[in-house]
Amino acid sequence: MPLVEINFDGLVGPSHNYAGLSLGNLASASNAGEVSYPRAAALQGLSKMRHKLGLGLAQGLFTPLPRPNPVLLGALGLESIDESDAAQRRLRAAAWSASSMWTANAATVSPAPDTADGRCHLTAANLVTMPHRSQEWPDTVRQLRLAFADSTAFAVHDAVPPCFGDEGAANHMRMCASHDAPGIEIFVYGTTGGAFPARQHEQASRAVARLHGLDPERCLFVEQASEAIAAGAFHNDVVAVANERVLFTHEQAFADPEGTYAAIREKLPEAEIVVVPASVVSLGDAIRSYLFNAQLLTLPRGEMGLVIPLEAWETPSVRGWLEGHVASNGPIRKVLPVDVRQSMANGGGPACLRLRVVADPATVDPRFLLDEAKIAGIERVVEAHWPEQIDPADLGAESLGRAVVSARQALLELLEVQELA
Repeated sequence: MPLVEINFDGLVGPSHNYAGLSLGNLASASNAGEVSYPRAAALQGLSKMRHKLGLGLAQGLFTPLPRPNPVLLGALGLESIDESDAAQRRLRAAAWSASSMWTANAATVSPAPDTADGRCHLTAANLVTMPHRSQEWPDTVRQLRLAFADSTAFAVHDAVPPCFGDEGAANHMRMCASHDAPGIEIFVYGTTGGAFPARQHEQASRAVARLHGLDPERCLFVEQASEAIAAGAFHNDVVAVANERVLFTHEQAFADPEGTYAAIREKLPEAEIVVVPASVVSLGDAIRSYLFNAQLLTLPRGEMGLVIPLEAWETPSVRGWLEGHVASNGPIRKVLPVDVRQSMANGGGPACLRLRVVADPATVDPRFLLDEAKIAGIERVVEAHWPEQIDPADLGAESLGRAVVSARQALLELLEVQELA
């Protein structure tokens, strides 16, 4: 079977909450302390997955990681919490975080046509910049090694050393004539973002490229614009996204936009670069709406579709640009709005919720691939076990902890992946 792009979405976990843990993520900060709705969030995500299946695309799933995480609490000496200590309460909230649902940060992926050994390589992201995310990678690796256990087709690497921050595919783009053809891989790193940290280190990206056995002549290392980071583009995928020959980007995404475009065209002459001018869609509108945190997909008939959050469609400047682009016969032929409001309120759009893996589906553990019947089964588990709502003040309650653990266990049993318990 030919190689195809499979989008592996993270199921929103039963501990989904708005504790406001992500510095530089404006949506996360602005909704800190609000009541979240884990059941609705998970069902919204499953609806998005069903939508992709309905378009005729391959769709996969990653399960939530174990929460609350006793390993993190034990390492911090927080088996018990002083409730009068705000710092301790914040660290406890980190151990409850459902942020692994944003699988664009799970790993960086290089498909077989790009690598020296002809296997698809995946390197788990260390996510060290944010404490609530730095705990993820060991459990992420366990899941990746289960889903991609065929060593003739895949190589799964541990995270790069934590002295170099790596945030995974959210800062990585691949461009190519077609998914199964050799491509160029574009690694985007940051150096400064004013009050906000630059989360992707250049040396982390270069290490991943070496681990994956990539041809240096087919790699680009590009600096993200500091003004984009300062404005709230904590990952490159908030201001740019690529698919096959098309780069879709905001004018202010890169520190040297013209140099970046020229380097891409030199390495991939058929590249189409679609730039949204700041005079039409401001950087603020782009970040608030998550226009670029979209899934740019090649649909079965060959045209490209852009899966955007409803918030983007509801932003006048964004909608106006999109309608004009489609009317002008640009490379994006369809705009497909989806409702992921619960994820958006915590700072993650459609692109955050998926990890793109180009592979032969027959080489993937089938327990991680979806069809309609499996989605329906997962929906029943979510409806029966996921908490309806969580107030951040309730984090740490024993009854809520038991409910979260049992909900995840019910999902693992349904999918028959108890190895991840």
